[in-house]
Amino acid sequence: MRPVLLGILAALFFSSTYVLNSRMSLAGGSWMWTASLRYLFMLPLLLVVTARGGNQGTVLRAIGRKPGAWLLWSTVGFGLFYAPLAFASDYAPAWAVAGTFQLTILAGPLLYPLFSRSRQGAAVSLTASATGQRPIPVIPWRTVRLSGVMLVGVLIIEQQQAVHNSGRQALLAALPVVLSAAAYPIGNRKMMAVCQGELRALDRMLGMTMASLPFWIALAIVAYLRVGWPTFGQVTQSAAVAVLSGVIATVLFFSATDRAAGDAHLLARVEATQAMEIVFTLAATLLFISSRLPGWPSFVGMALVMTGMAWQALAA
Repeated sequence: MRPVLLGILAALFFSSTYVLNSRMSLAGGSWMWTASLRYLFMLPLLLVVTARGGNQGTVLRAIGRKPGAWLLWSTVGFGLFYAPLAFASDYAPAWAVAGTFQLTILAGPLLYPLFSRSRQGAAVSLTASATGQRPIPVIPWRTVRLSGVMLVGVLIIEQQQAVHNSGRQALLAALPVVLSAAAYPIGNRKMMAVCQGELRALDRMLGMTMASLPFWIALAIVAYLRVGWPTFGQVTQSAAVAVLSGVIATVLFFSATDRAAGDAHLLARVEATQAMEIVFTLAATLLFISSRLPGWPSFVGMALVMTGMAWQALAA
């Protein structure tokens, strides 16, 4: 049970991202500062966390061998993941952003052909030359069908957002989160292929944070030119997101998955605990931001998303 409890605790800290992003947006903070400050704070934090392992030199050498790949996929996996998520907080409540982002679990299987070619490598080329045909990567449709429950839930959530807001505002809330949900698995899985098992997960996070710095610095410069410096409140809340979600939640979740690594059923339960992000985000939103409850269709949508996440994880 301890890995499951660690997973639930990780979900609690991960939910801070959505709640604090929403608070900064409601206070008038620029989404560009919200996004860039998190990763600018993440770099020194990760340097401290990874210092004990002594792998920082290994990370730098890995980046030096393939700088183009690191720059590209780190910008996708971190930049195109978090900047749209921060942008969406200007147009949707935290619980709606959290619920929609869970589509990242569906995005992985749908984007499977992109990853299978990287993993198959020379074996794919040999097969293609032997058969005279181009290999066709197979999408795991069983996993996609299981995720369909989640998709229905997200559609209900977004339909409710469209009812209470203009169509333009609903699109500005939904489309960036969909982009974020797709960019996260693309960037991270491509980086796993680039690293080829050379780096631990935390070391890979450090490398991706370093490699995505040009994106965050450019975004911070644009933010300064448009709105000036961030407020003290936005700086402190961005630092809190970096600590709570970027470090504590990640370490807890990695610890949970490491403890469950020898038991496939237990590992599936640990992964399913991340459905609790929606519950924690909703509770924190009601407690710290607004006392107004979402309509009952939104609760149905969130329940379907959580059911789909748990169903897929336990059936994996």
